[in-house]
Amino acid sequence: MRILKLCYEYPPLGGGGAKVVFGLSHELVRLGHDVDIVTMGYGDLPRREGSDGVTVHRMRPIRRDNITCRTWEMVRHELRGFPFALRLIKENHYDFNHTHFIFPDGLSALAVQKFTGLPYIITAHGSDVPSYNPDRFINEHKILAPIWQVIVGNAERVVCPSEHLKSLVLAQRQTANTCVIPNGLDPGKFNPGRKKDPRILVVTRMLRRKGVQKLLKAVETWDLPYEINIVGDGPYLPRLREIAAGSSARIKFWGWLENDSKELKDLYETSQVFVFLSAEENFPINLLEAMAAGMAIVTNPETGCGEVVGDCALKVDPDAPEDIRNALSKLIDTPELSGELGRRARQRFERHFTWRAIAAQYDSLYRKLAMGRCPKLQGLP
Repeated sequence: MRILKLCYEYPPLGGGGAKVVFGLSHELVRLGHDVDIVTMGYGDLPRREGSDGVTVHRMRPIRRDNITCRTWEMVRHELRGFPFALRLIKENHYDFNHTHFIFPDGLSALAVQKFTGLPYIITAHGSDVPSYNPDRFINEHKILAPIWQVIVGNAERVVCPSEHLKSLVLAQRQTANTCVIPNGLDPGKFNPGRKKDPRILVVTRMLRRKGVQKLLKAVETWDLPYEINIVGDGPYLPRLREIAAGSSARIKFWGWLENDSKELKDLYETSQVFVFLSAEENFPINLLEAMAAGMAIVTNPETGCGEVVGDCALKVDPDAPEDIRNALSKLIDTPELSGELGRRARQRFERHFTWRAIAAQYDSLYRKLAMGRCPKLQGLP
């Protein structure tokens, strides 16, 4: 099939959602599909480039920051991306528009459908769903609630990477046509067999809801034998540095590291413990990365975190410092437990979350929807 993708964030821009679009698109091409992506420009990134059969079209740069995208930047991108998508549709016969993010890209997906009849699937990623993100987009969701309803109501499917996010979508619109397909990762991205050093790793955007401060407060009076390495940037980083300044633990802030950098790869592959205490998540890619690297994980049992790790991690109450300390002590004092959890994490990842497995689920969905729209295809294999 020929697939149009609308997604305002695509690597090197963005976080987990952008990584999902990249990995899924390249695996879909390996399955024989053609993929065109319309996304934001930034800096001196090429306006058009092809990579392994995926063609990326970037709009004229308007974005000021590679980490955080402001609402007005999203609006301007949609105003540019929509007419560009119409031109692409005139030039190419697309079977589907697979859009990522209900907001902002769902606005263009809906408009494209109204103008051309091209059906769209939309993958939700978290902050595009009301009540998910307590840090951002609260007012935007209130103002745009009627439009959100129309976007979701007109989608052939709303794909949710987790049951948790699906429940949030259905809480807003009970009749939404939803399904669950997890996020994925390239199994060759990390080597789980490297020797693990006595180090705790945190990789995330620095937002209050991500819970890094809960780890720092849990260890602030503890002469922790492991160094804590914190990777990422964001508006909450200055406050985290303030908290860490008075800590008894050894804490190193790396700031932003490119996802494909050697530094980040080494940190994942050689750190023993990964900690992620986010209060609200969809299906976090950083946990998949830690699992792929064979790390022992301490995380939140609720929301999407618990769905990712299953029974291969220690789950703690993020608001209970004693629980966090006990989990870390158990891993530090019992290296064999840490190693066993890391092996189980890698095995779970390989069974369920490689891009080959995830793209096959999307491929099946595409074909099911195509046959539903073209009954004559029902008898074909």
